[in-house]
Amino acid sequence: MSAAIRANTERKALTGWGRTAPTVAEVLSTPDIDRIARAVAESGDRGVIARGLGRSYGDPAQNAGGLVIDMTALDRIHSVDADSGTVVVDAGVSLDTLMRAALPFGLWIPVLPGTRQVTIGGAIGADIHGKAHHVVGSFGNHVLSMDLLTADGRVRTLTPEGAESELFWATVGGMGLTGIVLRATLRLEQVETAYFVVDTEQIDNLDELMERQSTDDEKYAESVSWFDAVTTGPHFGRGLLTRANHAKLEDLPKKLRANPLKFDAPQLLTVPNVFPPGLLNRFTGRVFSELWYRKSPTKLGAVQNITQFLHPLDIIGEWNRGYGPHGFLQYQFVVPLERADVIRSALAAMTERGQVSALNVLKRFGEGNQAPLSFPKPGWTLCVDIPVGRGLTELCAELDTMVLDAGGRHYLAKESRASPEAIQQGYPRLDEWRKIRNAYDPDGVFASDMARRLNL
Repeated sequence: MSAAIRANTERKALTGWGRTAPTVAEVLSTPDIDRIARAVAESGDRGVIARGLGRSYGDPAQNAGGLVIDMTALDRIHSVDADSGTVVVDAGVSLDTLMRAALPFGLWIPVLPGTRQVTIGGAIGADIHGKAHHVVGSFGNHVLSMDLLTADGRVRTLTPEGAESELFWATVGGMGLTGIVLRATLRLEQVETAYFVVDTEQIDNLDELMERQSTDDEKYAESVSWFDAVTTGPHFGRGLLTRANHAKLEDLPKKLRANPLKFDAPQLLTVPNVFPPGLLNRFTGRVFSELWYRKSPTKLGAVQNITQFLHPLDIIGEWNRGYGPHGFLQYQFVVPLERADVIRSALAAMTERGQVSALNVLKRFGEGNQAPLSFPKPGWTLCVDIPVGRGLTELCAELDTMVLDAGGRHYLAKESRASPEAIQQGYPRLDEWRKIRNAYDPDGVFASDMARRLNL
């Protein structure tokens, strides 16, 4: 890295949202694209990676001993076109910021994950998905074009079907390793309100939960379930199935009709960095699971706002601190629909080994897109958060075998400890992606801790 670039950086220790494996890098924060391009050209042997809001759980936005570009300084919304439903935004704009700007025009971001605190560049790089995947697919499906700074210093405007479409799709889900997304044009959906009509079902065990989630899903725009990963016996895997459609104006109670596009998303508190390890254990996990299950009895047709339905955790700032100083691992995988048995086996392995997770998600994916490293494909996806501690490594090895033997794979935006062999087996088009990446970055300018760990 050149002295001129280093003089404008700040040396920082960085982690993912799981707060594991911190490493130190030089971090450059600037909205100046020319400065970003110079930094890439002069980044040196350890290379460079872009970073958004740090919500990937592992290490894809870290670069030990190298350069990290903090993209949050590049945060302009250039245009919002209500007639065409398109927006042009810088890559550092968050989903939260874009929602606040787009909703007054009756426009909705079709793909939203469990938090709005994700940048547009990060959403493309991870090809994020949400509760609506079975209807609208993942984020890359809604990108009309992107400006990508590549290793040779050029800014390429890429489209899904243009002259360099292979680079477009390698960037979608490519975890920042093909270049730096600077700007994107997105296609949004038109909605009448910012609310949902929600059907919640309290279901007594895992088999019934999965059966219900397999029924009538096509009638809902959004679908997800939470399950209890602690209780055993006849109530094993009991859960809450929550499905919803966008509310129309006529669905709202009178008091909400005056401002139907109101963005109702407060943050009530920030978790202090004081919690000890071991706070989440079998006792506290059992108490949490009981309360969470009982708080939502079966109820059909409830009107809920954005935070209530989509982003309850966004009410709490820095909630990841609650897992203590050792952090936590988020384990997410997808297996084909016909291998639904793996979901039960994975949950059984967790309970047998005494590993506790409170924030658990189960969804059904629809068709995937053409990006070689996009995670979603038709099947069941399960996601659990487990505190780092004794026995976790052994559990993950057992889960890896189940997932890969069933033809499944791990989500690169969530994993933090998989082996290169597991990723190669789970992503059969990985070599195709490598060929495209190497054609545009033969010297490996774009690099990250994850890329080195997984031999990407």
